Amino acid sequence: MIPVNEPHISKNALKYVSDCVKTGWISSSGKYIKEFEKKFAKFIGVKHAITTTSGTTALHLALVSLGIKKGDEVIIPSHTMMASAAAVIYTGATPVFVDVQRDTWNMEVKKIEKLISKKTKAIMPVHIYGLPVDMDPVMALAKKYNLYVIEDAAESLGAKYNKKMTGSIGDVGCFSFYANKIITTGEGGMVVTNSDKLAGVARELKDLAHSPKRRFLHNKIGYNYRMTNMQAALGVAQLEEVKKYIEKKKWMASEYNKKLSKIEGISLPTESKKSTNVYWMYAILIEDSFGIKRDEFMKRLFEKGVDTRTFFISMHTQPAITKLGFGKHAKCSISEEIEQKGLYLPSGLAITKKQINTVCKAIYEIKKEISKK
Repeated sequence: MIPVNEPHISKNALKYVSDCVKTGWISSSGKYIKEFEKKFAKFIGVKHAITTTSGTTALHLALVSLGIKKGDEVIIPSHTMMASAAAVIYTGATPVFVDVQRDTWNMEVKKIEKLISKKTKAIMPVHIYGLPVDMDPVMALAKKYNLYVIEDAAESLGAKYNKKMTGSIGDVGCFSFYANKIITTGEGGMVVTNSDKLAGVARELKDLAHSPKRRFLHNKIGYNYRMTNMQAALGVAQLEEVKKYIEKKKWMASEYNKKLSKIEGISLPTESKKSTNVYWMYAILIEDSFGIKRDEFMKRLFEKGVDTRTFFISMHTQPAITKLGFGKHAKCSISEEIEQKGLYLPSGLAITKKQINTVCKAIYEIKKEISKK
């Protein structure tokens, strides 16, 4: 079975993690935490990077550091992973869902302004599957209405928009280092910003908000969102090879594009003149003209030894969200459509040309089988 994602562990990972174990620096203090943050900030092109326990906690930490609270509203795309909406809900704020574009699967920026109210405090662009959102109009809206911009860049490490790294464009950016991401620390995340004030608040809150004047004195309720030194050591090793990983992702997409572009009924991922796609996952749509539905397509691929995953379920239809009264009036028909048609093909960093050929051969076989009927 060819897996959807198989990570690549960098050559120095064992060396650095073993160093943590040998020296006893295994918890949330140690040299690798600072080194990872410093090198990550430099790679993204920002002043500050703050490690966290996950991409979800990175989003939550960013939101609370900006003062997002109950009664506020944050505009996010309906087509995203649950963490984006959950992080907003954790603060007590209301997620307001905007539909997505049919070709990019990113938030439809033209529909954002109509959703802005007196309660709106922020916009959260999610750079879906490695492709940047069209950020210029997002930033223009934020400036016009005095809103914060929190970039969910969990899936877009290394992607650029107008030559700027995703995560460095808004007020704050958030990344995930889960095992299927471009670099991994097993579990982990990062908050990045150019704001000294915001970075200071985030660092304080992620460590239980100990008073800077006296440890164990707490004037605020903080969070235990501390990454371990061992995770950071793995992150440092991964970051050493991040450019190679990004090139591998682009090569992978190029191979798929060449082999699948002529098959009727499959919509392939896209790029734009302003942006570069890092293809966190190689995602496609199975259109009606293909001849069978997405779920049947996935079933047949599985029978041929190829594993896949569906697109995210639209946030405005999620039971956990609708039970809270959110998303009832959201008009997100494109999100609903691509949810039914979208899937990822095997796209991990460990994928080989032989595996890509096998996947594409299986797809051609399925198309041929359909055509015979």
